[in-house]
Amino acid sequence: MSAKTSSYEEKMKKSLASLEGDLATIRAGRANPHVLDRITVEAYGTEMPINQVGNISTPEARMILISPYDASTLKNIEKAINMSDLGINPTNDGKVIRLVFPELTEERRKSLTKDVKKKGEDNKVAIRNIRRDAMDAFKKQQKASEITEDELKNLEDEVQKLTDKYIGEIDKAIENKNKEIMSI
Repeated sequence: MSAKTSSYEEKMKKSLASLEGDLATIRAGRANPHVLDRITVEAYGTEMPINQVGNISTPEARMILISPYDASTLKNIEKAINMSDLGINPTNDGKVIRLVFPELTEERRKSLTKDVKKKGEDNKVAIRNIRRDAMDAFKKQQKASEITEDELKNLEDEVQKLTDKYIGEIDKAIENKNKEIMSI
């Protein structure tokens, strides 16, 4: 890749990383500690990510166990989980918090796959917008006689190859997440 296209490739990488982060927070049938990534807990006078106030583990396929480092944060962790959009009621035994994930219904699985596809489509649009911005910038450079017409064609080809590569990666990520959701 040329230096002229590397900044656009960085933007495409960030878009893909954003999608992968979003997909990690969608819960499939298994308990995945990443579903807690967006939850913050009030502790020591500030909002902190839940993974900084306790140890998060998955002792069973459908359970997450949160062991707070400081017992005084237990109630706040429980409150933060209840306030989140996780949709799971935590059980607190005074020492640890357990989150038990119910089996997903077929209807819920189909709904989740639609959400995943929508997130994927949104990211594809973002990639295409990056391509459009790159093409516009290269055409301006060519009009200003900063690059030749041959260079313009080569740069456009490079950006198109990058676009195809990242759209393919998005498709792969969506397909994998949907397989994970639909597997029982």
